Amino acid sequence: MEPLILMTIFISFFCTYLIVPFWIRKAKQIGLVWEDMNKPKREKNVAGSGGITVVMGAMIGIFLYIALQTFYFKSATGSTISIKIFAMISTLLLVSGIGLIDDLFGWKKGGLSKRSRLILIFVSAIPLVVINAGQSTVLGIHFGIIYPLLIIPLGILGATTVFNFLAGFNGLETSQGIIMLSALAIATYVTGNSWLSVVALCIVASLIAFYIFNVNPAKIFPGDVLTYTIGASIAVIAILGDSEKIALFFFIPYFIEMVLKLRGKLKKQSFGKPNRDGTLEMPYDKIYGLEHLAIFLLKKIKPSKKVYENDVVYLINGFQLVVIILGFVIFIL
Repeated sequence: MEPLILMTIFISFFCTYLIVPFWIRKAKQIGLVWEDMNKPKREKNVAGSGGITVVMGAMIGIFLYIALQTFYFKSATGSTISIKIFAMISTLLLVSGIGLIDDLFGWKKGGLSKRSRLILIFVSAIPLVVINAGQSTVLGIHFGIIYPLLIIPLGILGATTVFNFLAGFNGLETSQGIIMLSALAIATYVTGNSWLSVVALCIVASLIAFYIFNVNPAKIFPGDVLTYTIGASIAVIAILGDSEKIALFFFIPYFIEMVLKLRGKLKKQSFGKPNRDGTLEMPYDKIYGLEHLAIFLLKKIKPSKKVYENDVVYLINGFQLVVIILGFVIFIL
């Protein structure tokens, strides 16, 4: 990790940090504002689709990294790595565009139809398919041509869709992205793919800058443009870094979330039921998401019985960290 390489990570942070206030102002000017569903007063005053700022900041840092590899380090493997990075960027930009369209269509109105969303995300994997990304042997099974043509698109579709399930609380999606991509950055560095670590950390740096404005009480919401991009980033980094097994393990909380969401036939919302004092109650009689489970457990273990939005986020993030530590113990150590 040369100091110049590390500079790309800081550039990603500062670019996002500078862009976010501009986006907040412009979003409010054009009426791109959403309700904060876990607050007693649900006024439409929070800027929406802020995830686009993370995409912009991360891309600037990643492009700078490619430029350094090309003009300064002149690495023998630089061109091969650059091709992989450009394929990755192409997929992420396609996915983020789909997420932005979904946001603009409005989540309360259903956004894009489920069929359109699935088809578009599946197709967004084409840049990785054409370069035959990753290794065709997974979990000891050799998939051959099926891997690039089917496994890669399905992996991106699955990660993008499932990551979008666990959401709806200030800072939750952003902090989850920081935790999971940081873990993948470590995993890829340990396995000898340091270039992927740099790419992952550029995205993490942008997420950290965004989190400053997204943490409770949020001034800006990420939207599907961010959740789709984070999910796709995790999948692409896992594919290019041959880290599918550990990435799947990291997704355990999301698999649980998916099962709980299916229990509600994908119709139950993740939000809590806010009281006048800002505390949260269970919105339903049954549990239809990790968010609801967190509220339920916190009401049992907290002496005050009062559950706040931050409590839910911290508990879910804590569970994610435990899963990641177990993943490293099982697959790396």
